[in-house]
Amino acid sequence: MSKEIKIEICTASVESVIAAENGGADRVELCSDLFEGGLTPGIGTFFLAKEKTSIPINVMIRPRGGDFCYSDIEFEVMMREARFFKEAGAASLVFGILTSDGEIDMERAAKLIEIARPLPVTFHRAFDMTRDAFRSLDNLISLGVERVLTSGLESSALEGAYTLKGLVEKAEDKIIVMPGAGINERNFSRLHGIVHAKEYHMGLSSAVKSKMEYHGGRVFMGGLLRQDEFSLSITGEDKVRKIKALIS
Repeated sequence: MSKEIKIEICTASVESVIAAENGGADRVELCSDLFEGGLTPGIGTFFLAKEKTSIPINVMIRPRGGDFCYSDIEFEVMMREARFFKEAGAASLVFGILTSDGEIDMERAAKLIEIARPLPVTFHRAFDMTRDAFRSLDNLISLGVERVLTSGLESSALEGAYTLKGLVEKAEDKIIVMPGAGINERNFSRLHGIVHAKEYHMGLSSAVKSKMEYHGGRVFMGGLLRQDEFSLSITGEDKVRKIKALIS
């Protein structure tokens, strides 16, 4: 495989950013709350990650979980967060915004892009909730978006592999199509053999046991659908290294 292939790791903690860098990742996407699919990160996490590492940090701009059709207030939040993280030193901004009928919200996306400049922007997997992947790709190209993260409108990149292949071919050098969702060290080679993308987005997390020794067992901090509160999800440095070894 070509050494020109770049690997972006999705992270939600300073520890994960450090692990991604140590594993050889080319950059990270920094979020909070990966259980919701990734929201805007905390400012403390962002600043400390920048202090502890030199890896490029792309910042998610997403005010809540759920769909990508935002109210006027939510959009104002997104614009303010975009300005803040641009000025704070983000390498790139990551966002996605749709109309109620499942199309790219061209007007609002253009406003966020204007705020982000001169930083590059990534349109995230809101793309996968649109009606037509190829029409949506044309719209992002017309907006001047540098990169789109997509699973090919499927639940995982492997399921959407042949749509991704078509998107990569259509994109040529006008936009980077970056496959993501469910990619790991076990299926990466198979996916790349179909898609032949230049960049890939991965989580590659590992479960780390919490330092808590006492487990009360009666009180929970989340709802019925919740993660194990005594297990932490941190980027697996060894997993990143395995992916890098596959493309070297």
